[in-house]
Amino acid sequence: MNRISVNYSLKWQLRENDKYVWSSCGKLFNLKSGREIKKTLNGGSKGYWIERKFITLENLRSKIERVKKSDCPF
Repeated sequence: MNRISVNYSLKWQLRENDKYVWSSCGKLFNLKSGREIKKTLNGGSKGYWIERKFITLENLRSKIERVKKSDCPF
């Protein structure tokens, strides 16, 4: 079986829920499930479905912050 692995550098995260992060290329990931969340169109508004709630891009801009860098001992 052949496998391909891809690494993304994480840049932004939600303030309320740090398991949702954006990469530097703009993709949204759920760290708990390891899946990419796709941007969708709902009623003419662009946004993401996060925990069964649709959040538009305009509302997300006020709810994100930079990913905190952790000091890894390895």
